[in-house]
Amino acid sequence: MTFGYSVVRALNQRILRLKTENLARNKRSKRAYLNDTETKDLMRKLNEFFESKIEVPRIRVGKQQTVETLINEEALLFAKFLRNELKTWIPRIYSLQY
Repeated sequence: MTFGYSVVRALNQRILRLKTENLARNKRSKRAYLNDTETKDLMRKLNEFFESKIEVPRIRVGKQQTVETLINEEALLFAKFLRNELKTWIPRIYSLQY
């Protein structure tokens, strides 16, 4: 599905905020930022995702954990593997269904 230029421009004016930035001495560029309400909404949804519960057992206690905890535990296990504290590292992967 393709949109006409006017539709994309209207969407950009509603959601995006353009700023002109200096790149080098004589070069300027426009950069698009999300407006404040869209940024807050995106951050709220991202936080909800990281706090959502998943059915992957924790390292120590529990049968479920949050996505954030799973990321932290996998980073810890991978670091131990890199330091040769663990012989093997098999990542625990959780598939997301949307």
